[in-house]
Amino acid sequence: MKNFMLVADLVPKLDPTDYVGFTFFVGCMAMMAASAFFFLSLSQFDKKWRTSVLVSGLITFIAAVHYFYMRDYWASHMESPTFFRYVDWVLTVPLMCLEFYLILKVAGAKQSLLWRMIGFSIIMLVTGYLGEAVYRDNAAFWGFVSGVAYFVIVYDIWLGAAAKLAKEAGGDILAAHKILCWFVLVGWSIYPLGYMLGTDGWYSGLHALNLNIDVVYNIADAINKIGFGLVIYTLAVKSSK
Repeated sequence: MKNFMLVADLVPKLDPTDYVGFTFFVGCMAMMAASAFFFLSLSQFDKKWRTSVLVSGLITFIAAVHYFYMRDYWASHMESPTFFRYVDWVLTVPLMCLEFYLILKVAGAKQSLLWRMIGFSIIMLVTGYLGEAVYRDNAAFWGFVSGVAYFVIVYDIWLGAAAKLAKEAGGDILAAHKILCWFVLVGWSIYPLGYMLGTDGWYSGLHALNLNIDVVYNIADAINKIGFGLVIYTLAVKSSK
């Protein structure tokens, strides 16, 4: 009983009305559950699809670990865990770009496409961190640079080299590619909204919406990371029959 009390003392207490903390806890468990699902399903797929599903599991697993720390950081300090969040993104977003390359390899995708997407994703994240955590007085400028990098990725997958490869592949691969494209266009666009809610610039009028940036980020993370993985899982199931 004494040991149980000691462990309980180490667990941060959350207010029942702390909806931000609630989304951190739900996000952590959702990511972990998704990871277990993807990892345990690997054996049912053809070898050529196992890497894609494995990467999906890694994305949600990395996020689950970071959410474990972020939820405790929030509970202890009641501050947005910006540092942990960007560490999570700088690891998981390039892996999400890798998913595009892996499913398009059958159509002849080259590594240059992969490195281009990863490069712009890192630029997007590093400049976003600089604006949100380091040079907050110039947040609008760094947000603009981050946005340019984001739209380069959007162009590549919707109209550029990745889009052409998907059309050549056709069938289930084209269908999966289009769904992933919508995740990037719509799902990822929530992150710039969170950025503008948490910084000052020409967009400061958005603060009137009174939305918490962590709630926005947490919901977006769960939808995008788990959703990405489910699209890959569905493609792997169809292609392994």
